[in-house]
Amino acid sequence: MAENQHHPFLHGLSKHRGAPPTVVVIFGASGDLTARKLIPAVYNLSYDNLLPADFFLIGFGRSEITDEAFRVVASDAVKQFSRRELQTDVWNRISAHTTYVSGGYDDKAAFDRLYQHISEIEKKLGREVQPLFYISTPPSVFQSIITNLGASGLASKYLGQAHQAKVIIEKPFGRDLDSARALNTTIRSHFEEQQVYRIDHYLGKETVQDLLVQRFANSIFEPLWNRNFIESVQITVAEEVGVEARAGYYEQSGCLRDMIQNHTMQLLALTAMEPPVSLDAEAVRDEKVKVLRAIQPLNVQVGGDVTRAQYTDGMIGGVPVKGYLQEPGVSPKSGTETYAAIRLSINNWRWQGVPFYLRSGKRFPRRVTEIAIQFRKPPGTLFAQNKHLDLAANTLTFQIQPDEGLSLILNGKIPGLETRIQPVKMNFRYATTFGSNTPEAYERLVLDAMIGDGTLFIRGDEAETSWKLYTPVLDFWKSQGQKGMDQYPAGSWGPTTAETLLSTNQHTWREP
Repeated sequence: MAENQHHPFLHGLSKHRGAPPTVVVIFGASGDLTARKLIPAVYNLSYDNLLPADFFLIGFGRSEITDEAFRVVASDAVKQFSRRELQTDVWNRISAHTTYVSGGYDDKAAFDRLYQHISEIEKKLGREVQPLFYISTPPSVFQSIITNLGASGLASKYLGQAHQAKVIIEKPFGRDLDSARALNTTIRSHFEEQQVYRIDHYLGKETVQDLLVQRFANSIFEPLWNRNFIESVQITVAEEVGVEARAGYYEQSGCLRDMIQNHTMQLLALTAMEPPVSLDAEAVRDEKVKVLRAIQPLNVQVGGDVTRAQYTDGMIGGVPVKGYLQEPGVSPKSGTETYAAIRLSINNWRWQGVPFYLRSGKRFPRRVTEIAIQFRKPPGTLFAQNKHLDLAANTLTFQIQPDEGLSLILNGKIPGLETRIQPVKMNFRYATTFGSNTPEAYERLVLDAMIGDGTLFIRGDEAETSWKLYTPVLDFWKSQGQKGMDQYPAGSWGPTTAETLLSTNQHTWREP
């Protein structure tokens, strides 16, 4: 128990083990996310004895398969994708209570059958069971599923009680402000806000949660966390892979929708938010929304606050790769960006005048996600005049993936009779300090939804606030087509226009 008490959002391990009897229904049961993340998450929670004693898993999908066939699919997913090997006794606890319901997402009768199926589980158990619906489907059927959960009575099941029905909704949550508002309207027609868990798996990552611990549990940081001491903030979400076989999805999405509007903005919100009055879910989410609302509207014109680009052919790890426009399924006239960089200004007392630089893209030299806090350089009265002294700005970096941890760059004296200075790095890595078998983000998020903790989920007004900032950018880019689209070779850190975003403030992109 002591190990968990240090976690910023856990209120004691007993709360997790006190989750009520629960039935998790996965819509999109045959999908890739279910196999790679959701089934392994359930298995690992069972392995750690964090599932309630009475736990049931229902797969829901269009395919007509038997319960046993779904159990085989699920066990294969654990064998292939779980961070732990499949142990028979652990899996049998889940498998014995795993079933499948087939039906269309727009078929009200199928949802009535699901209601009856859950009722039969409760009848055999002899007590009420909390329904947790996980919508892991393409966004095109989100509204149909939500509407039928409402029409069937599943959405209102045990409303107002601790074991009331809950729904987890995967990203992307809308394509722009109007679609996000429309989806929120549909949700609010059938669910109360406290029943809804809009997921962004980045918030389940250990280093993202540790960001608030570093800020608010260490007195050396918070007094410096403002415009008086911080020069700039850079947030990078870099992918080494290209579009792969996802051209159909990516052509409709692009980098801004796929990474910037959700994952990257969540990292910004946690970095820039004010201290919450408590660790209560609503207190934390209130502060995130406040800081997002303080961001100034973006200048969308070329040479303004945003830039975009597509990767061309190049080399990744010594292997030649083709450009985006040559990828299968991509139109030669595509105006879809594979790289986006943003310069943001937050108009509040803490951050006035401190630029926040965001970038994300595909076909970077390596995969890395990091938040870099660059502090102001010390006054140049003592050391800056000597050419032998290589003074660097102090930089605190949170590395979200792949090597979770943080580092701090300091200036240190090189041993010797002369006074020579060079930057030195202090590193902390989760793998070396706590071991490498860190829980997956989905394990944490599924568990939090079961116990009703919404801290690491996105509230409806937060999603709309983020879309309000970026919808004008998307509209402008759509109107321009390929006009104004820059290029960068695969294996580089982005286009030259991205440097211009920083050079106006005499800043440069750091190489992670």
